[in-house]
Amino acid sequence: QVQLVESGGGLVQAGGSLRLSCAASGINFSIYIMGWYRQAPGKERELIASISSGGRTNYRDSVKGRFTISRDNAKNTMYVQMNSLKPDDTGVYYCNAQRYGPVEYWGQGTQVTVSS
Repeated sequence: QVQLVESGGGLVQAGGSLRLSCAASGINFSIYIMGWYRQAPGKERELIASISSGGRTNYRDSVKGRFTISRDNAKNTMYVQMNSLKPDDTGVYYCNAQRYGPVEYWGQGTQVTVSS
Protein backbone atom coordinates (compact mmCIF):
# COMPACT_ATOMS: atom_id res chain seq x y z
CA GLN A 1 0.00 0.00 0.00
CA VAL A 2 1.41 3.36 -1.07
CA GLN A 3 1.41 6.15 1.46
CA LEU A 4 2.68 9.70 1.31
CA VAL A 5 2.40 11.41 4.67
CA GLU A 6 3.05 15.14 5.03
CA SER A 7 3.94 16.80 8.28
CA GLY A 8 5.29 20.09 9.57
CA GLY A 9 2.50 22.47 8.66
CA GLY A 10 1.09 25.02 11.04
CA LEU A 11 0.51 28.68 11.79
CA VAL A 12 3.40 31.08 11.41
CA GLN A 13 3.81 34.84 11.23
CA ALA A 14 4.93 36.52 8.04
CA GLY A 15 8.68 36.36 7.75
CA GLY A 16 8.85 33.09 9.62
CA SER A 17 9.93 29.65 8.55
CA LEU A 18 8.53 26.15 8.37
CA ARG A 19 9.94 22.83 7.24
CA LEU A 20 7.56 20.35 5.67
CA SER A 21 8.32 16.65 5.37
CA CYS A 22 6.81 13.95 3.18
CA ALA A 23 7.44 10.38 4.25
CA ALA A 24 6.83 7.79 1.56
CA SER A 25 6.19 4.09 1.89
CA GLY A 26 5.19 1.35 -0.51
CA ILE A 27 7.13 2.78 -3.45
CA ASN A 28 10.70 2.65 -4.74
CA PHE A 29 11.17 6.23 -3.58
CA SER A 30 14.52 6.85 -5.24
CA ILE A 31 13.18 6.54 -8.80
CA TYR A 32 10.28 8.94 -8.37
CA ILE A 33 10.12 12.61 -9.24
CA MET A 34 8.88 14.25 -6.08
CA GLY A 35 7.01 17.51 -5.82
CA TRP A 36 5.29 19.91 -3.48
CA TYR A 37 1.99 21.41 -4.56
CA ARG A 38 0.01 24.15 -2.89
CA GLN A 39 -3.70 24.85 -3.00
CA ALA A 40 -4.73 28.24 -1.71
CA PRO A 41 -8.33 28.92 -0.70
CA GLY A 42 -10.50 29.28 -3.79
CA LYS A 43 -7.62 28.52 -6.16
CA GLU A 44 -6.38 25.56 -8.13
CA ARG A 45 -3.59 23.35 -6.91
CA GLU A 46 -0.22 24.53 -8.23
CA LEU A 47 3.25 23.05 -8.35
CA ILE A 48 5.68 25.04 -6.24
CA ALA A 49 8.79 22.86 -6.31
CA SER A 50 10.00 19.54 -7.64
CA ILE A 51 13.07 17.37 -7.37
CA SER A 52 14.09 14.64 -9.76
CA SER A 53 15.48 11.25 -8.85
CA GLY A 54 18.90 12.69 -9.59
CA GLY A 55 18.39 15.72 -7.39
CA ARG A 56 17.62 18.33 -10.04
CA THR A 57 15.31 20.97 -8.62
CA ASN A 58 12.76 23.36 -10.06
CA TYR A 59 10.80 26.11 -8.36
CA ARG A 60 7.82 28.28 -9.04
CA ASP A 61 8.99 31.86 -9.52
CA SER A 62 7.07 33.09 -6.48
CA VAL A 63 9.07 30.85 -4.11
CA LYS A 64 12.53 31.03 -5.69
CA GLY A 65 15.14 32.12 -3.19
CA ARG A 66 12.82 31.41 -0.24
CA PHE A 67 12.00 27.70 -0.50
CA THR A 68 14.45 24.82 -0.77
CA ILE A 69 13.33 21.33 -1.74
CA SER A 70 15.42 18.30 -0.88
CA ARG A 71 15.16 14.54 -0.57
CA ASP A 72 16.79 11.80 1.47
CA ASN A 73 16.45 8.56 -0.46
CA ALA A 74 17.81 6.54 2.47
CA LYS A 75 14.90 7.76 4.58
CA ASN A 76 12.30 7.77 1.77
CA THR A 77 11.55 11.35 2.69
CA MET A 78 11.24 14.65 0.87
CA TYR A 79 11.46 18.06 2.50
CA VAL A 80 10.83 21.69 1.75
CA GLN A 81 12.39 24.40 3.85
CA MET A 82 10.24 27.50 3.62
CA ASN A 83 11.76 30.81 4.71
CA SER A 84 10.55 34.39 4.60
CA LEU A 85 6.98 33.17 4.48
CA LYS A 86 4.30 35.48 3.19
CA PRO A 87 0.50 35.48 3.66
CA ASP A 88 0.23 34.45 -0.02
CA ASP A 89 2.00 31.19 0.90
CA THR A 90 -1.05 30.15 2.87
CA GLY A 91 -2.68 26.97 1.66
CA VAL A 92 -2.76 23.22 1.86
CA TYR A 93 0.56 21.71 0.83
CA TYR A 94 0.50 18.34 -0.89
CA CYS A 95 3.25 15.86 -1.55
CA ASN A 96 3.31 14.24 -4.99
CA ALA A 97 5.26 11.31 -6.38
CA GLN A 98 5.45 10.61 -10.12
CA ARG A 99 7.23 8.21 -12.40
CA TYR A 100 7.03 7.14 -16.01
CA GLY A 101 3.92 5.07 -16.66
CA PRO A 102 2.37 7.40 -15.77
CA VAL A 103 2.15 6.55 -12.13
CA GLU A 104 1.24 9.22 -9.60
CA TYR A 105 0.48 9.35 -5.91
CA TRP A 106 -0.67 12.12 -3.57
CA GLY A 107 -0.47 12.76 0.13
CA GLN A 108 -3.39 13.97 2.19
CA GLY A 109 -2.00 17.49 2.58
CA THR A 110 -0.88 19.67 5.44
CA GLN A 111 -2.18 23.16 6.21
CA VAL A 112 0.17 26.12 6.24
CA THR A 113 -1.21 29.43 7.43
CA VAL A 114 0.88 32.59 7.34
CA SER A 115 -0.51 35.50 9.30
CA SER A 116 0.29 39.10 8.44
